[in-house]
Amino acid sequence: MRKRYVVLMLLLVVIFSTACGTNETTNSSGADQNFDLVEQGKLTWASSGLYKPFNYSENGELKGFDVEIGYALAEKLGLEPNPVTTPWETILQGLKGEKFDIILGSMAITDDRLKQVNFTDPYYYSGGTVFVSDENKEIKSADDLAGKRIGVVAQSTYDEAAKKYTDDIKYYNSDVTALNDLTVKGRLDAVITDSIVGFEAQAAGLTIKEAGDRLWVERIGIAVRKDDEELLEALNEVLEEIVTDGTYVDISNDFFGTNLLDVNLEGVEIYK
Repeated sequence: MRKRYVVLMLLLVVIFSTACGTNETTNSSGADQNFDLVEQGKLTWASSGLYKPFNYSENGELKGFDVEIGYALAEKLGLEPNPVTTPWETILQGLKGEKFDIILGSMAITDDRLKQVNFTDPYYYSGGTVFVSDENKEIKSADDLAGKRIGVVAQSTYDEAAKKYTDDIKYYNSDVTALNDLTVKGRLDAVITDSIVGFEAQAAGLTIKEAGDRLWVERIGIAVRKDDEELLEALNEVLEEIVTDGTYVDISNDFFGTNLLDVNLEGVEIYK
């Protein structure tokens, strides 16, 4: 009888220890995950906070498409959402230095960045576009950019694109600020930025226009440290979940009136 009692008590201890293990997170599928998070129980993600309508600050609160996607993913993972901002120019260094868990800030997947970090599956597609002032009659496409002064955000894919056309590049920490400078006479000839960001600025009343077709399509993913393989796998799983259950489409429609993943990529140049 005593042996049976001892065995029973040992089993209870094992069960209790398993249930109360530290640093465990339960995702929506019920599977326990051990993530090496900056703050346990929280999903901390970074963006510039200067990229309207994807991530921006309003009345002291971070808002935008990226932010809402982050909230949805954190909920699926059973984690508290914790969005933070950091300068875009050093955002990759911040991730590798464990200042935050992931970058969820409209970062394009490129071969160069893949050498430093891993990426989830794309959570939207977009692409670079040339914008000019409404009064500009000279620049009608990227073919007209040779020698022109182009505004871009430093360390962005648009930075690399501008270098193909000119040495006269003006750097900004915000695409919106660069677009506003197009309306100041003599300051800029053109800006290369995301098409959606430019169209949002137009809708807000900025007197700018696109010059030519989209230059390329970018795959936008969530950046994760190379050694955080479990977190990467879990993010891909819950990203698929919010797409399947309609959460993603609802968020995308709320911001843009369309599904940003519903893009025909056949025959289109993908930026790498």
